Amino acid sequence: MARYGMVIDLNICIGCNACTMACKAEHATPPGVFYSKVLEKEVGKYPAARRIFLPVLCNHCKNPACEEVCPTGATSKRADGIVSIDHELCIGCRSCMEACPYGARTFNHKTTTYYAGEKTLFEEMKQEFADGVVMKCNFCADRVDQGMEPACVQTCPTECRVFGDLDDPQSKVAQIIAEKKARPLLAEKGLEPSVFYVGS
Repeated sequence: MARYGMVIDLNICIGCNACTMACKAEHATPPGVFYSKVLEKEVGKYPAARRIFLPVLCNHCKNPACEEVCPTGATSKRADGIVSIDHELCIGCRSCMEACPYGARTFNHKTTTYYAGEKTLFEEMKQEFADGVVMKCNFCADRVDQGMEPACVQTCPTECRVFGDLDDPQSKVAQIIAEKKARPLLAEKGLEPSVFYVGS
């Protein structure tokens, strides 16, 4: 069985937010709910100042703290390593949000639309979210199950995101992690994230 993961090369990320928008279009998440986003920071001083970008999403940890604290079993890890939420079991206690050191989860107080009183075509086709539940990235599990890449990976114009089987040393994602010494965020937490980064 594959163990899915992702590597993101910060050296070629241009901070365009195509991943953010692809995710929004794929999942039709309500206003204010982002499964994937790009953090920005300015470093250095004039004339050598520059902006750096850090795309973030659920890290689909091998030892997910969110799963451990969930009182109802709503958060679970699939055999392929994808951590998902069953919204029918979620009671909105937000324990998982507290446990996640990556801030990858959002609480959906009440599903709203982008235009008052009506849904966009994307919302009409895909929006079936319960109120009072926690939401997050699921590595586009529906797409992955059909042999496709997550929407954010497929859309990235610089191809800074690579998705695949971490346990297959011949996979592109595993080779990049090994060759470029990619590392996860907050490795010291011991959660063994499945999202790795190349670059500072």
